[in-house]
Amino acid sequence: MGEEEETQKLKRVAAASYDYENDPRWAEYWSNILIPPHMASRPDVLDHFKRKFYQRYIDPGLVVEPISLSGSSAPPRQAASASTPASGQPRSRGSGSSARTPGSSAPSGSNPTAMRWDRQTIQFSVNAWVFVLALLAIFPIVPKNLSNRAYRLSFLGTACSSLYSLYSLYGKPRAWNMQAVQVWLQSVIATKDFIYFIYSLMFVTSPLCLRFALIPIICRALEHVTRFLRRNFSRSSLYRKYLEEPCVWVESNTTTFSILSSHAEVALGFLLIISLLSWQRNIILTFMYWQLLKLMYHAPVTTGYHQSVWSKIGRTVYPSIHRYAPFLNNPLTVIQRWWFR
Repeated sequence: MGEEEETQKLKRVAAASYDYENDPRWAEYWSNILIPPHMASRPDVLDHFKRKFYQRYIDPGLVVEPISLSGSSAPPRQAASASTPASGQPRSRGSGSSARTPGSSAPSGSNPTAMRWDRQTIQFSVNAWVFVLALLAIFPIVPKNLSNRAYRLSFLGTACSSLYSLYSLYGKPRAWNMQAVQVWLQSVIATKDFIYFIYSLMFVTSPLCLRFALIPIICRALEHVTRFLRRNFSRSSLYRKYLEEPCVWVESNTTTFSILSSHAEVALGFLLIISLLSWQRNIILTFMYWQLLKLMYHAPVTTGYHQSVWSKIGRTVYPSIHRYAPFLNNPLTVIQRWWFR
């Protein structure tokens, strides 16, 4: 029973961190929800329907609890000839002029669609490039010179992809002064794109070559590539014959990939501590990476997965420390105080 609750908790975290803005199905789904305007602006109602959408299209195993809307609502109606909206942003609906007529359902211009398509295509191209290079970097039969170059380029591609995604979604600071940059950083620091940008930047600039660090990069690139293929090539005969089953499997196991990435990220932190005992030690990288791990533990998009990993470590390690090394209790208390601060 406890394991099932933990699984559902991880699924809810995955649903909360899913990129709804870039999924055109969400815009169509949300536009077909018939609820009063004052209910549509409530965050809890929006989160509820996001979980319903995630359960319907991404992970049927997610259990969605009912919500009291205090009013009449209807399930999403299937439009016979509805076109995908140009923007993936959820829209709040008002009364009167906000109701759409069949003549006004088409977007006024095609520029937003073209911009979104360009952004998705660029992200797909970069992430497919990262995925191929990362596989080359971890294959043992690849020459060492080529493998090392592929290793660096994998992190460089992920850094570029994450930075481009941040620019597309949040823009740039309003001004290049300390206050404006600080405000912009506060809006992006807890996002997954920012975390992966810093993660990639650390390893692409470090002389230390840890191929184990490519696991989260491969998982991220694979999720982006399969999501793009499913949305844009689902009618292709080549896709249906060779790629449909792998893409469906990847998209239905996004929670598993997130769990794998969180385990690899935490294990990498301990690996860097062990590397301090070797001639390849890098004290600055180790310190910065543990600061990033602390951010991953507290950021909403990754906190569920990292808290689960650290809970397992605590249940395994603490009994042995209390029994065989009680003198470590005080240092661990100091470390925990810094970690939760």
